[in-house]
Amino acid sequence: MEKEYSRHIQEILEGLPKKPGVYLMKNRKNEIIYVGKAVNLRNRVRQYFQSGKNQPPKLRVMVPQIHDIETILTDSEIEALILENNLIKENHPKYNVLLRDDKTYPYIKVTVNEEYPRLLKTRRILKDGAKYFGPYTNVGALNETLTILRSLYPIRQCNKDVNKLLERKVRPCLNYHIKKCIGPCTGRTNYEAYQEMIQQILLFLEGREDELVKEVQGKMQEAAKELNFERAAKYRDQVQALKEVLQRQKIVSTKEMDQDVIAMAKEGQKSSVQVFFIRQGKLVQRENFILENNFQEKEEEILESFAKQFYSGMNFIPKEVLLEMEIEDQDVIESWLSSRKGEKVLVYVPKIGEKKKLMNMVKENAKRFLDQKILGEKEKESKKEGILAELKERLNLEEIPLRIEAYDISNIQGVESVGSMVVFQETKPNRKEYRRFKIKKVKGPDDYRSMEEVLERRFKRGLMEIKEIQKREVYSHLDELGKFSVFPDVIFIDGGKGQVSVVENVLRELGIQIPVCGMVKDDRHRTRGLIYQGQEFPLERGSVLLRFIAEVQEEVHRFAITHHRSLMKKHQEKSVLDEIPGIGRVKKLALYNHFKSIEKMKKAGEEDFLEVDRISRKDAENLVNHFKNYSD
Repeated sequence: MEKEYSRHIQEILEGLPKKPGVYLMKNRKNEIIYVGKAVNLRNRVRQYFQSGKNQPPKLRVMVPQIHDIETILTDSEIEALILENNLIKENHPKYNVLLRDDKTYPYIKVTVNEEYPRLLKTRRILKDGAKYFGPYTNVGALNETLTILRSLYPIRQCNKDVNKLLERKVRPCLNYHIKKCIGPCTGRTNYEAYQEMIQQILLFLEGREDELVKEVQGKMQEAAKELNFERAAKYRDQVQALKEVLQRQKIVSTKEMDQDVIAMAKEGQKSSVQVFFIRQGKLVQRENFILENNFQEKEEEILESFAKQFYSGMNFIPKEVLLEMEIEDQDVIESWLSSRKGEKVLVYVPKIGEKKKLMNMVKENAKRFLDQKILGEKEKESKKEGILAELKERLNLEEIPLRIEAYDISNIQGVESVGSMVVFQETKPNRKEYRRFKIKKVKGPDDYRSMEEVLERRFKRGLMEIKEIQKREVYSHLDELGKFSVFPDVIFIDGGKGQVSVVENVLRELGIQIPVCGMVKDDRHRTRGLIYQGQEFPLERGSVLLRFIAEVQEEVHRFAITHHRSLMKKHQEKSVLDEIPGIGRVKKLALYNHFKSIEKMKKAGEEDFLEVDRISRKDAENLVNHFKNYSD
């Protein structure tokens, strides 16, 4: 097998072109595990397969997993850089350094693609012609910015079509009456004045508040000269609000220049990158980012990966990007950013003077943020270990219960009964492992027999999968061969002694030994303790262990109820119209849109039904006859 693998890779390596492009490393499952770019694909890719004792840890782990290599040619190295970054963001390859949750960071969106633009918070960047500002890792800072801008500029916040509102002569909403929107829907809004507000918002978001203050001050003076004191007062208030924002900004450079200053800190497998955004010489914002670094990459590799991923999502490119250290693709990134900005962008490492001091400050902030992050995670880990250790001690278990499965039954008078199974792995819910069971054998509201059916099905399936795994002698792929082959260290049941006894009997008959606990509630429906081996273990109100048990109980109940409600909804959505020949989904929808309710259809005659689109004379007759019989 190894020879075939090597021969296949060798053929690929021999056929690689000496051209720029992107390469995708794939494993045996055809999953992309690494994406890279090169100015010379042949030379770059072949380097991965050269033997050497000093090969980095990542390559020692990754290269043996490479089963196939796909290449995409580009016209230039810049194109390769852009494509590489897009593929990394799309596929999240295992061995690339990834900007954690970069798609979930919020942005401010200005919908300049609309006639009357809006100001929104969004977590998705679309190619829709709008302008995006961010990302903001500090949601509080984003919300404060939105609050300031909306107080200064009363632009619309609704997503309604302004022209349609004007045609229908719809009355303006509350925002218009309380002067939070100038009301484009009224038809009395000056379009140029509205666009002027949008341009001022864009200046603010680009960090050019000084220019904005000067512009607003000029308009205030013009209004005063024209004796329009109401408008002048409005501009005066805007200037004061903007100056308050400016006062909170720290002057870090005597040169009025736009700069991003980027430094990082690294400890073990964790890396923090800090970015200071300097606009017109003032520090207007800073952001912290965490990058996944599971394979001990060098700092310059991490910084380079960050720069590529970060600037691919940024709309505003500053005049200068200051980096803490030299990176391999620095020239390519500089050319790429220059082409995006439409003018020369400098990417460099400051060595001395004011900029070097500034870099040291950013570096120190990155280190402090990482230290706080690690400390917080250690506290969480300690808390988690304490919960499980206490649970082991209280129940006198042999091992710490790392995997906990919890079960619940949900039904309403026995209708659509369902069982749910949730999994907590080291005190955290593992939602990929959740399972649902539709009760098949039990009729009516019998929670005991329903629980018996669920546990029997779950563990019989698990035993069957384990036998299959042992028969194939493939122990390293448990997760691939079965959904139930991994057994829990302890089972929690939403119920008391009766429920626990039922589950214990099922396990005993199957020859399985797993501790079973019942989660019991008090008269106020609050979790009070555990039932184990026929004895109740009350837990102290407010204790960490009790809060954890309550979380498990709430989660399994939520999971069961959510699924049960969806089944009930589907059951209720079955309409009496489904019983009528010739009435399919389209006609049913047309009838509901026209009559709004079944009650009105019952009172309708043939001519009334014929007014509905797609309803024929035969359909109308069937409808009238059906509702006549239905009423009888």
